[in-house]
Amino acid sequence: MNLSFYDLSVGSYLQVLGGAVKTMNKGQTLADEGQLDLDALVRMKLRDDMLPFSFQIISAWHHSLGCIKGIKAGLFEPPPRMQDMTYEKLKALVSEAIEGLEAETPESINALADKPMVFRAGGREVPFNAVNFVCSFSLPNFYFHATTAYDMLRMQGVPLNKMDYLGRLRTGVQSS
Repeated sequence: MNLSFYDLSVGSYLQVLGGAVKTMNKGQTLADEGQLDLDALVRMKLRDDMLPFSFQIISAWHHSLGCIKGIKAGLFEPPPRMQDMTYEKLKALVSEAIEGLEAETPESINALADKPMVFRAGGREVPFNAVNFVCSFSLPNFYFHATTAYDMLRMQGVPLNKMDYLGRLRTGVQSS
């Protein structure tokens, strides 16, 4: 069996984004029961020197759908600053990422594997090909931010477990 670039990137993004939907829906349920302040959660930081929950979700969106868009454009930059984010807007970003990634085909993504691209931040540019970018930068960042958001929900009393985070497993004997 060969692991395709599509399986590695889009398959991984979709699995964990599905988990993000599930964890965020459980947070919404807790808020609907009056046990969680979603406005406070959106602004919550784990530490003073870390960015808030909203940034964690924005970054998961950016390092999934935004990564694929960046590969296609040949340029990936840090996520845009998004003001006035609400829990509903954050959920919409996750849905947007899922919809955008589901629209991709294995053939179109696999064709990007060797495409050269640049990561630009703070006036600095780092060259990559698409596979190296996904494996060494995008996926680690994606998992970091998705996990941090999960942890923040859990800290606020949302009843979550590991399977909530993992999303739908890709079971069976064939790859996509």
